[in-house]
Amino acid sequence: MQREQRQPVLITGSTSGIGLAIAHAMAEAGYPVMLHGIMWPEEGEILASEFRDRYGVDCGISTADIDSEAGCAQLAADTREALGNPSVLVNNAGVQFTADAHHFPIEQWQRILSINLSAAFYLSRDLLPGMRDGNWGRIVNISSVHGLVASEQKAAYCAAKHGLIGLTRVLALENADRGVTANAICPGWVETPLIQPQIERIASDENLDIETARAQLIGAKQPMPKATSPEAIAGLVLYLCGQYADTITGAALPVDGGWTAQ
Repeated sequence: MQREQRQPVLITGSTSGIGLAIAHAMAEAGYPVMLHGIMWPEEGEILASEFRDRYGVDCGISTADIDSEAGCAQLAADTREALGNPSVLVNNAGVQFTADAHHFPIEQWQRILSINLSAAFYLSRDLLPGMRDGNWGRIVNISSVHGLVASEQKAAYCAAKHGLIGLTRVLALENADRGVTANAICPGWVETPLIQPQIERIASDENLDIETARAQLIGAKQPMPKATSPEAIAGLVLYLCGQYADTITGAALPVDGGWTAQ
């Protein structure tokens, strides 16, 4: 049985972690996928080839640096060259740096806002006309629990992620009459390699086993002391692009083990 024709999808920051899980889920569902990440072009082409062989979908790769408007334009151009106009945009790329606000380096402030927030705006602005012309589109912004609440030493990250939710809501309102939805997903702790060093440090400092240290780290914020899998975030993205999510727009959806319910 032939699969339904799917619209091309662009996922920023999709060569590892949550973004890669989203790319796998979308490709498995039959979506042509544009991968994006900072890696050697040869490595990127190997990854794209693996997607094509495994899922039987068109797949491209771009290594554009999206910390500038020009870099975002390059990513959009690379995507159109590889797949045509994408009707699904997943703004997932993000960077982090922690410091007290009164010591926060300006270059880190600019970098975090550029990649975590401005890139989502630039790409949405570039791709929305095509979605509107086709009367169908999906923008999914991977925000964070820190788009809803704050934590110390995360001034830039919280500002960017709060801003991303505001941008999402504006895009939802402006495009509600053209079959285009915009939603934000707000993960809490996610089971990626990024949290492993923190778990190991707690285990070492407090002489705990790894699982106890993991529960302590996650449980300090979340009533449910369990991290979300990247595949769970990917499943939600897939749902938001499906037929039953036509009227879900402008939402900020926490996936946070109860963190923001407190």
